[in-house]
Amino acid sequence: MCLLALVGGTGCHHPHGETGPRGASAPIAVPPPGTVPVELDKIMLPPYVIEAPDQLLIEVVQRAKVPDPVTKVESVQTQRLPVQPVSGSFQVRPDGTVSLGFWGGVAVSGLTLEQAAEAIRRHVIANPVLSDLKTRPESIVVILDVLAYNSKRYYVIFDGAGFGEQVVSFPVTGSETVLDAISNVGGISDVGSKRNMWVARRTPHAGQPWQILPIDWVGLTQHGQTCTNYQVMPGDRIYVKAQKLVTIDRTLTRIFAPIERVFGITLLGSSTVNSISGRGNGFGN
Repeated sequence: MCLLALVGGTGCHHPHGETGPRGASAPIAVPPPGTVPVELDKIMLPPYVIEAPDQLLIEVVQRAKVPDPVTKVESVQTQRLPVQPVSGSFQVRPDGTVSLGFWGGVAVSGLTLEQAAEAIRRHVIANPVLSDLKTRPESIVVILDVLAYNSKRYYVIFDGAGFGEQVVSFPVTGSETVLDAISNVGGISDVGSKRNMWVARRTPHAGQPWQILPIDWVGLTQHGQTCTNYQVMPGDRIYVKAQKLVTIDRTLTRIFAPIERVFGITLLGSSTVNSISGRGNGFGN
């Protein structure tokens, strides 16, 4: 009876005053519809802002009119830059620039893709080599895209029930949900609580109201409810609390393990002394 009372008192409570999703407990308090983007009501993220260490695809070409060798009719074609072509994968360095080899470095951190492409175009046009070759500035075209979204990430954190915490990070690509995030780590660990999970949305300053979004894992997975399958935003922390019984068990283990070792050493020493003393008495008799 004591064990059942302990289970009932420790297994179904949600942080911040919220309780389990159904049954004897009150429903989890979720945000009103339309206030937080969820699985069936996602939003488009704002234009991507480049930061280190994003991986970019950059190609700089120049348009030129090339006559057909047979018909002599001119057609517009693209050609690579002289001296050194710019084409391939480029990583944003810690100082926020990308190195274009002969053409130098260009600051792209904090810019959108369109702004970064224009910054690279202006930088290349300003090079005196193109002026010497009489290259028209309007003929330079910059193609830029993101190969790896390394700077915008979210985090899945598992409580270790007193034995640390496991943190796994993933890049944000625009449409991930809580279910996607948990599936990326292979599901909830064996010590994780299905009724004690939430999304902690980042706030820029301490003391501001927390934006804690509770997750109804049972409703989300077993009943297909989407109201807590939130769309993941850059910087989100998806936290999975450990089961309280497991936490209590591991806490007691950490408390009593040193005591058990001390008693074990004492008993071993006492047994050894008694054994030696008994042998000595027997030899003397």
